[in-house]
Amino acid sequence: MSTTRILLVDDEPSLLAVLEPVLAAAGYAVSVASTGMSALAQVNDDRPDVILLDLGLPDMDGKDVIRSLRGLEGVPIIVISARHQEAEKIAALDEGADDYVDKPFEIGELMARIRAALRRHSRQPATFSAGPLAIDFATRIVSLDGDVLKLSPKEYELLRTLALSAGQVVTHKRLLAAGWGASATDTQYLRVYISLLRQKIEEDPADPEILLTEPGVGYRLAAPVG
Repeated sequence: MSTTRILLVDDEPSLLAVLEPVLAAAGYAVSVASTGMSALAQVNDDRPDVILLDLGLPDMDGKDVIRSLRGLEGVPIIVISARHQEAEKIAALDEGADDYVDKPFEIGELMARIRAALRRHSRQPATFSAGPLAIDFATRIVSLDGDVLKLSPKEYELLRTLALSAGQVVTHKRLLAAGWGASATDTQYLRVYISLLRQKIEEDPADPEILLTEPGVGYRLAAPVG
């Protein structure tokens, strides 16, 4: 079995001194980048399986790194940051981060988040199709009748969550957690994004055939072809 590769992007020497050996002792192959630009370069060189990313980098904001990385790699990104403001967390998740851990954090919690992220991605199929809709999970490309759709990171994450449980009801709570974090409760945000998705993937958004509503419970994506 190949060794899981982790790219640790942080410029805080004290954190690196603790975290790098802990990750290595857990069996991970660890590479380190202290700037956003070096992180982008190392993604191509090392092809990590997980990225741990601080937002407060010396050369660029971590959210810009997330945006750039999402265009290059389909690996999970776990933000580790001292920015505790809700707006920062939402912005990072909106850009495509998979998880967000506040500094200071317990090592055990971070390790559990890493394992969970790896499990989610290892179980993910390569592709999905339902009617004219097709998703390539590795490249994050979504197409309709062969035409590539432009989805926001939030729209893609909601669609991915639905696709991974295609044919089954996905509750409001689970979709909110996927898009806005486990503490999210306002379904109005969810309704807005579902409406935006339907406008992009349905022939008639007013009479959907792919993204279906389960009243009072959640939403369901049509079962995959074949």
